[in-house]
Amino acid sequence: MDINLNALSDEELIAEFQKTNNERAFEILVGRYKNPLTNYVFRFLGDFDRCMDVVQETMIKVYRYKDNYSNLAKFSTWIYTIAGNLARTEYRRKKRRDFLSINDYGEEHETYDIPDECYRPDVMTDSGIKDEIIQSALLMVKEVFREVVILRDIQGLSYEEICEITGLNEGTVKSRINRGRAQLQELLKDIYNE
Repeated sequence: MDINLNALSDEELIAEFQKTNNERAFEILVGRYKNPLTNYVFRFLGDFDRCMDVVQETMIKVYRYKDNYSNLAKFSTWIYTIAGNLARTEYRRKKRRDFLSINDYGEEHETYDIPDECYRPDVMTDSGIKDEIIQSALLMVKEVFREVVILRDIQGLSYEEICEITGLNEGTVKSRINRGRAQLQELLKDIYNE
């Protein structure tokens, strides 16, 4: 019997992958989650190369540890938890590297980010500039608040899902979201009061 894998839910796909090692089921999951996870991790780290590394490592962990998934939680919660843990680890690693970024000659190491093409006339728009400003402001929000704001306001996850991903209780999640939104609002007040 041939199953239409594309019609299966995330939980059914991971179960199929666990039972039969069906690579196609895994590929469909990757297709469904690659862009949302990239958006989430990039907004958290602000560095595209590191973001892609974290997303790739997330997919590798899903592949390797597929049998660790239990359908007690939604698949999306499980994969966001993996990505969030990896992103937090990478963020801390980057902070340590930035702190220790002086070489033997006392010069700072160069950092390499994705090329900034937002000021090319053919791609420059008001909304593009505002998106860049919002992303920059988001990176200035404290890490503990930034993660929950991204999960709620950008990824659109429920409070319950955020609690499962972060391991925090709902009151703490709501408090951190409010504090993160307040920090973001303060940072962005100039562009919205023009």
